[in-house]
Amino acid sequence: MKSQTAVHRPVDLAREHGISPQTVRNYERDGVIPPAERTVSGYRRYTAVHAAALRAYLALVPAHGYATAGDVMRAVAAGEPDAALRAIDASHAQLLRDRETLDGVEAAAHLLAGSPPSQPASGPQLPIGALAHRLGVRPATLRKWERAGILRPVRDRATRQRVYRAEDVRDAELAHLLRRGGYLLRHIAAVVEQVRTAGGTEHLADLLHTWRARHAARARAMLTAAARLDEYLRVLDPGEAPAGG
Repeated sequence: MKSQTAVHRPVDLAREHGISPQTVRNYERDGVIPPAERTVSGYRRYTAVHAAALRAYLALVPAHGYATAGDVMRAVAAGEPDAALRAIDASHAQLLRDRETLDGVEAAAHLLAGSPPSQPASGPQLPIGALAHRLGVRPATLRKWERAGILRPVRDRATRQRVYRAEDVRDAELAHLLRRGGYLLRHIAAVVEQVRTAGGTEHLADLLHTWRARHAARARAMLTAAARLDEYLRVLDPGEAPAGG
């Protein structure tokens, strides 16, 4: 390991990661790498601590996102490693929930794939109360989903009451699964619209494949980020014993 007293210029740190020296200075300003010492003439003097901090931050971003990565690095800088690790734990938990949601959506896709994308007007149609009972939600929830653009029920010509066709039931079941998985209504509306545009669940299979690939990439990034953060923490505290040592 290089000496912590070795001096680096902003351009030295920037070159390793293919970023600009100004970006390095911005990271220092934002508190995601420690403040640099200054020479008499005002030039920044970075050390191995700053280099390790920058490696850790840039590995944390693809793994946990900019907000969490920043929170982690600022917590470490503030001497609060538990807060940093808690933020990482929360991110891991979110990824697990996302995976479980995809499992549920995939199961729903297999079930929904057997339903035709539409039925003749004379086919079975559900009133709002029946659909709410089927899903185990309140009618008010279905009306909220309608306002969000997730559902598009038609109105009975005589009673003006909402009626849900086969494709509306399909959309409601998919929305229910996604909602239970913690997805926001606007995200659900986007997915349902894609399924609706495709005329069924075939396109959903492609989306599921894409999402799983992204989750796998994020999980791998988390492994890299954990290693880089551990290296940074050891640079800050060289006397810390390795886990299990």
